[in-house]
Amino acid sequence: MRILHVITSLLTGGAEKLIIDIVPRLREKGHVVDVVVFNGAETPFLRELRKNKDVKIFLLGKSFYDVRYIFKLRKIIKNYDIIHTHNSSPQLYTVLANVGLHKRLVTTEHNTTNRKRTNCLLRMVDKWMYKHYNQIICISDKAAENLKEYLGCTDKICVIYNGVDVEQFHQAQPITEMKSSRFVALMVAAFRPQKDQDTLVRAISRLPKDKYEVWLAGEGVRMSDVQNLVKKLGVEDQVRFLGNRTDVPELLKTADVIVMSTHYEGLSLSNIEGMSAGKPFVASDVDGVHEITNGFGILFPHEDDQSLSEILQRLSIDDAYYREVAEKCYYKAKNYDLSKMVDRYFEVYESVF
Repeated sequence: MRILHVITSLLTGGAEKLIIDIVPRLREKGHVVDVVVFNGAETPFLRELRKNKDVKIFLLGKSFYDVRYIFKLRKIIKNYDIIHTHNSSPQLYTVLANVGLHKRLVTTEHNTTNRKRTNCLLRMVDKWMYKHYNQIICISDKAAENLKEYLGCTDKICVIYNGVDVEQFHQAQPITEMKSSRFVALMVAAFRPQKDQDTLVRAISRLPKDKYEVWLAGEGVRMSDVQNLVKKLGVEDQVRFLGNRTDVPELLKTADVIVMSTHYEGLSLSNIEGMSAGKPFVASDVDGVHEITNGFGILFPHEDDQSLSEILQRLSIDDAYYREVAEKCYYKAKNYDLSKMVDRYFEVYESVF
């Protein structure tokens, strides 16, 4: 089977991480698996993917939205059996490129909602686009529920939870030179509008400067906004911007607690990774996070920095509570092992092939 994944970029994010994880494992099953990247900017994830010498990587340009990509895609996809898309522009452009080629199309819906669903014109285009997919994979139950309601169909929508190599994260070693005397809260997420690093920054500003700090791993369009907030609150000494990282398992092991402050998610890989590390996981009580975290990690009300600061403070001083939450998180993470995800994806490919 010849499989082509199409994605906007290989910046930090859940969809991007899925590509890095799934491609080599599908190749191990004896299939040709290659990748098209719209914005071919050099990133740690791109360098990681290049380590797979047999994987062809097609870098189309430097933009996320360029209609010329449709014609470039058309030349590429004719050589593959299944085209698997991720994110908005690849979803639409691939459908347009496939006109007359009749390739089997699969897409993964990585979020519980998006802005297109509230715009009349974009909604019409969006619904037309989805009709051309043979299978739509949602990464959480809530994402599937919302999409079924939006599209009014159920026959080609399924759920495959994102997965991680649980033991890779659990067995990782801390980064000795980064160890801090302060209690460290780590958030691994791109600086995108759906993420909410702001609430974590506000929470840390409520806590003693000599006892708490925040690490923010990732890059993106909102990074300067968060940096300005850090300056405004006078917490420059408490917040470290780490950029894009390829040593996330080691970072998770080095921090004391993992936080995902967000407005909404599909199913947060950072959630599962944090739980896999055997550290307490703390997250916004929003769609795409609630169903994994509830009863295992700790949820705080959306954008409630006061509640988040109180949670961080309790975890730092109550050792028994800290250990209890960490153990529950690791137990939950085992349900989302990467091998299960890869097997389910392959089942989908076989069903549409």
